[in-house]
Amino acid sequence: MITDTIGAAPRSANAYEKLVRDIFASAGIPSDGSTPHAIRVRNPAFYHRFLRDGTLGLGETYMDAWWDCDDLPEMMARFAKAGISRRFRLNPRFILNRFRAKLLNEGNVKNALFGVRKHYDIGNDLFAEMLDPLMVYTCGYWNEANNLADAQVAKMELICRKLDLRPGMRVLDIGCGWGSLLKYAAQRYGIVGVGVSNSVQQLLLARDLCTGLPIEFLERDYRAITGKFDRILSVGMFEHVGYQNHRTYMEVVDRCLDEGGLSLLHTMGRTASMTRGNDQWITKYIFPNTQVPSLAQIGTAIDGLFVLEDVENLSTDYEKTLLAWHENFVQNWPRLAQGTRASYGDETFRRMWEYYLLIFAGWFRARSLQLWQFVLSKGGCPGGYPWQKERRVLWARA
Repeated sequence: MITDTIGAAPRSANAYEKLVRDIFASAGIPSDGSTPHAIRVRNPAFYHRFLRDGTLGLGETYMDAWWDCDDLPEMMARFAKAGISRRFRLNPRFILNRFRAKLLNEGNVKNALFGVRKHYDIGNDLFAEMLDPLMVYTCGYWNEANNLADAQVAKMELICRKLDLRPGMRVLDIGCGWGSLLKYAAQRYGIVGVGVSNSVQQLLLARDLCTGLPIEFLERDYRAITGKFDRILSVGMFEHVGYQNHRTYMEVVDRCLDEGGLSLLHTMGRTASMTRGNDQWITKYIFPNTQVPSLAQIGTAIDGLFVLEDVENLSTDYEKTLLAWHENFVQNWPRLAQGTRASYGDETFRRMWEYYLLIFAGWFRARSLQLWQFVLSKGGCPGGYPWQKERRVLWARA
């Protein structure tokens, strides 16, 4: 007898298919191709694979072209809103991953380095084809922007203004990527920058892109950072820290931030605290050893260390950013496929990367993922936080 419990063993292939179709139908996802967000199954083995492996099987079978969907972001948004992944909690693989996350520190130095090598060192040519001309690999700010490049410049300007940057300030960027933000801040605000990353490939290009500017790049784990800085920022790195290391990260910022300094944290977030990693497919293929934090977990990490001066939710901007990256990836795929890296020419790789970008867009559309910017100070800003005052002036003019 088929039950609603994922992992139950139907007695026939037809029973597998019926159960999966019912699961998707409960989320408003047809299985007949009648709408753009409908799933179209090409290989009947998909049904058993999905029941056995959950979201891991869903992603792997997409990579293998066992199914397709014309509007994958909308399908995944419905999947998320319906909480289908929660129905796999009795799945042995899910239980094993949950206990593994509790027992092991997935954000330790060794695992953090492995995650960087797996994703960020995959090849600068891939990111150059996918991102904007300034190579910014985080959520853009689409408030008044009509294209990806303008959205990324607007985001960097927003961060600089929130940090109240002044000429000559020493600014530390933890997880600096290709140095885009430090480059912008040095050119526009006259700061002196230090960028820290574990990614060899990113740092090689960052040093080239920032030639002639007062910016130093260090290959270093964030736990080994020393020195004092007027401002410290981290954009899109905190998701790799892991809940067991949140406090350690904040203690590093506290140790390195000058009295009266400001720190900005730009990170994805969850609406509920979790101690396991991301979606199983994402953890295996895209971002190993990562864990998206909740508001409660971040609050615990800063407790007693900082004053929270400002927090902003930019979640809806991330869907636009991801779709823009996907558009660039699709448009430039022929060039990547003919490049020097054999893996880029693989159809499985193309579908893997496409799936990654589009399901994240769906999660942000569903608002199951958030994007937060926090501004923290040591002891509070005398007379109030400057950006709040500037924001009020801008609102008054509007």
